[in-house]
Amino acid sequence: MKLDNEFKNLVQNYIVGRITEGELEQLNVRLTLDSESRRYFNELLNLDSALAEVAAGQISDDEQPGEQLTDSLATDCQECSASYSTFDSKSGSRQFFSAGRMLVVVASLILLVSGTWWWQTHPRVFATISSAAGVEGPTEGTVLRNEVIVIEKGSLELVTKNGARIAIEAPAEFRFESAQRLHMKRGRLAADVPPSAKGFTVVTPTGEAVDLGTKFGVDIPSQGNAEIHVFEGEVIAQSSGGGKRLSLRDGEAFKLQAGAGRSRALRSSAFIRPGEVASLRAALDEGQHAKSNQFLDALRKDPALIALLDFETENLPAGTYRMTQGRWPGSHAPEFVNVGDHMKLNVGGEQAWPQLTLAAWVRIDQLGEPYQSFLHTDGWGEQDGQVHWMVTHHTTMRLALYGNTLDPGSKNVDKYPDSLTPVLPQQGRWVHLAVVYDSVGGRVRFFFNGKLDKEERLDVAHPARLGPGQIGNWDLRDRKLSGRMDELLILGRAMDDEQVHALFKVGTPYR
Repeated sequence: MKLDNEFKNLVQNYIVGRITEGELEQLNVRLTLDSESRRYFNELLNLDSALAEVAAGQISDDEQPGEQLTDSLATDCQECSASYSTFDSKSGSRQFFSAGRMLVVVASLILLVSGTWWWQTHPRVFATISSAAGVEGPTEGTVLRNEVIVIEKGSLELVTKNGARIAIEAPAEFRFESAQRLHMKRGRLAADVPPSAKGFTVVTPTGEAVDLGTKFGVDIPSQGNAEIHVFEGEVIAQSSGGGKRLSLRDGEAFKLQAGAGRSRALRSSAFIRPGEVASLRAALDEGQHAKSNQFLDALRKDPALIALLDFETENLPAGTYRMTQGRWPGSHAPEFVNVGDHMKLNVGGEQAWPQLTLAAWVRIDQLGEPYQSFLHTDGWGEQDGQVHWMVTHHTTMRLALYGNTLDPGSKNVDKYPDSLTPVLPQQGRWVHLAVVYDSVGGRVRFFFNGKLDKEERLDVAHPARLGPGQIGNWDLRDRKLSGRMDELLILGRAMDDEQVHALFKVGTPYR
């Protein structure tokens, strides 16, 4: 039944004490016959207690009485129903109202008529920005309510009212519905959820993720389906359109598809993590981005330069990959996810290079294949010196040149030179990897974040040959790169230790 003006006038006359005997009989009949009318009347009765608390100073500025009323309706409904059923149609009296409470209910009616007065003047704070790196717009200390936030570059770290720590990477668009519900239209999010915020939910266009006290990530591309990645703990995933609820645990990932969904490989390094944003911001504040650009400009003038890919040009190499944010806010980096994802390169020509330096910034996920391919030349076995640079199933770097052999005294378990330090313990952060090859001196030197990690001696060392090749997937069997790459350097000379360290020092996005 429609809540017409006649009924609302009856309710108003009742509240202000001007209702006649005949009007009271009409009101009783209406409340008896129509549930919607009872709901409307019950809400008015419940408003008085909340406004009484406001008058007494019991509700703080960041609390919404509307939320309390919603919660109280379920428990007070029977009591309110009993109240309206005890109306005395003969006397028209309502002895359960005192004069003071009558004034509060009058204020309640005014609040209802004015619509969202409280929400407009005292909207609740759901989260606070604890750190911002390279974001144009919201800054550190900004409180977030239910407004839409759009960031086109950079990263934010938020802390919800219940203590969940959330890192969001651009490009992103999101808004809080409450401290426990975040709607995200696009972007990447990583959350650390303590027991106090258990149940925190991320709502995406293709489903939602409900936390059960854990660490997880949600990736929502501008086009396509959202993915949930569980780093630790348990998350309930549910696709939109009637999808079943699914429990995901440590190391599991799931693509949310309307009415269904499917398992995915975990991509832990795809997400900027809580705690990382503050370090990224500190480096920006110290001018690291400008220092890195100056260093790269000098390298571009190096006569031995073969290729320097910062991926900022519009004329990117052909291939199958997804462009994401690089190390710096607003910069770009290719991301390789699926078998078959790759970027084609053809550098170095037909020249043989007695010395070679390869370096790149990478974020590598857990190994899903035996090898993570950084750079593989095509046609392995056609010429001595063909270059393959990768991370092996031992999680260490390898530089393999066709036809080369290790020194007989090498302790390597395989027949190719490998680094010593595992790369994967640093997953989830940008790391700098470099390898320097010298066929004249017969050695390969590996560097990890600017420091010499290991030197391997060679018995046979051919000059390096490049030419056509690929970053990422090299074949469909066992060479797949899962992660991002930024600033790939291919230099036709051997960098010394100080030069490699300088390349890392000016290029690190962290402080």
